[in-house]
Amino acid sequence: MDPASETAPEVHEAAAVAETITYKAVLNAQNQPAPNDSKGTGTAEVTYDTSSKTLSWTVTFDALTGPATTAHFHGPAEPGANAGVALLIGNNPTSPSKGSATLTDAQAADLQAGRWYINIHTAATSTPLRTAVAKSAAKL
Repeated sequence: MDPASETAPEVHEAAAVAETITYKAVLNAQNQPAPNDSKGTGTAEVTYDTSSKTLSWTVTFDALTGPATTAHFHGPAEPGANAGVALLIGNNPTSPSKGSATLTDAQAADLQAGRWYINIHTAATSTPLRTAVAKSAAKL
């Protein structure tokens, strides 16, 4: 057989499916396991890039019981339960608070399973605002 007429074998590779998952949430005092009288409100827009494992966030808040002292992602926890700090959003954060971090595989699994929540803390009320981090309907 003439080498010039030989065809290369076909190679089929499975393409990795990467996506950016969007999470949106409303922060308020009623989302706490023990609701408090804080009139504060806030929103969180969070994206997770499954390829780079990068979590990015913008968290806004207003009308807290005092200046925010810290803000965290907490988890893993089932709805209504408490958990330790999974990731720092910021110390003495201001609104809007923006940032990003690379997640471990375990953190990513808990986030995607809906086992993370956000708390904004003040000196007057240790946890005035809370929200579960839940997937929004649309994917980017």
